Amino acid sequence: MAEMGSKGVTAGKIASNVQKKLTRAQEKVLQKLGKADETKDEQFEQCVQNFNKQLTEGTRLQKDLRTYLASVKAMHEASKKLNECLQEMYEPDWPGRDEANKIAENNDLLWLDYHQKLVDQALLTMDTYLGQFPDIKSRIAKRGRKLVDYDSARHHYESLQTAKKKDEAKIAKAEEELIKAQKVFEEMNVDLQEELPSLWNSRVGFYVNTFQSIAGLEENFHKEMSKLNQNLNDVLVSLEKQHGSNTFTVKAQPSDNAPAKGNKSPSPPPDGSPAATPEIRVNHEPEPPSSATAGASLPKSPSQPAEASEVAGGTQPAAGAQEPGETAASEAASSSLPAVVVETFSATVNGTVEGGSGAVRLDLPPGFMFKVQAQHDYVATDTDELQLKAGDVVLVIPFQNPEEQDEGWLMGVKESDWNQHKELEKCRGVFPENFTERVQ
Repeated sequence: MAEMGSKGVTAGKIASNVQKKLTRAQEKVLQKLGKADETKDEQFEQCVQNFNKQLTEGTRLQKDLRTYLASVKAMHEASKKLNECLQEMYEPDWPGRDEANKIAENNDLLWLDYHQKLVDQALLTMDTYLGQFPDIKSRIAKRGRKLVDYDSARHHYESLQTAKKKDEAKIAKAEEELIKAQKVFEEMNVDLQEELPSLWNSRVGFYVNTFQSIAGLEENFHKEMSKLNQNLNDVLVSLEKQHGSNTFTVKAQPSDNAPAKGNKSPSPPPDGSPAATPEIRVNHEPEPPSSATAGASLPKSPSQPAEASEVAGGTQPAAGAQEPGETAASEAASSSLPAVVVETFSATVNGTVEGGSGAVRLDLPPGFMFKVQAQHDYVATDTDELQLKAGDVVLVIPFQNPEEQDEGWLMGVKESDWNQHKELEKCRGVFPENFTERVQ
């Protein structure tokens, strides 16, 4: 019998809950259709908006904090493996081996301590802070349901009072249900009206404490890690002193914003440097002086002629500094070198090409030095740069002001543009040297 009674109570409670849900659903439909008024509390609605914003911010902070902790753990593992690698490579007879091992152990302990303190002082506090939101969120939802019950009871009571045929018994019962629904709603409403603003204001202190804890822990961690790194550096300096003759030199690498060919440096050779000096071939067999001007010429040098000539047994200075307009052939003829014949070579002077035959070419830009071919596409990023496609041939010319030349850049004009326009001012521009390869 007791069991039957229990089942009956349970069944009755279920039926009551179902009836409440139906009544609430009907009330909400009427309110949406505008057939029934709805109790509004703008102040409370603002509190709910603040609550939802606070919950969203806290959830994001918790997620990012967990990501930060995962990154700390990953850095710990990476640092540990790096130190293990150093320990394995550190040979037993090298000085400072024990110190290096001790530093590695302290490094591991420091990472562990940092991670644990972050968990204790930040993550657990974060979890406690967010732990109060689910209960309040549930109470806000319940308060909403009780408000619908109150509105429904109020509308039912008002409809009975305005009916043509009044039933006093039903009116009294409806009034009793209205008072009960109002009491339940107001109790929940008052509690939330006090708690929500207090919770909203508490976020400032929580954020301050959380980030102060993280900042303080990170500051102390880096201070201690800095000491360990300094100690490791001292150990390595001691090792370097003992094996100082076996130092490793770090070579400069090509620029990251341009593909380099092999180990080629992106900087262009300055005027007068060894790389800009033309190759001079010397014949050590004595021949009649007339053979020097017989018209036999070497292939064109890829750069401007210099002011020095290589001779047998050493380097002999030229008769005088070469001025613009003088040819290499006249320079060789003016030098007194018995038993040594310097073969003629081509040189470029003020837009003409002069050779041993005395022929003059006027189809090259003034100051032409040599040709290069683009090995990669280059997209110009400024108005004074050349846009290059792989395969383009560029005629290299000197900068008007040598001080404007940046390391790794050349001045030139695309051969196709020069052949078409013959206007240097419109066609010339700078380009990165290591996008090209010299062709002649």
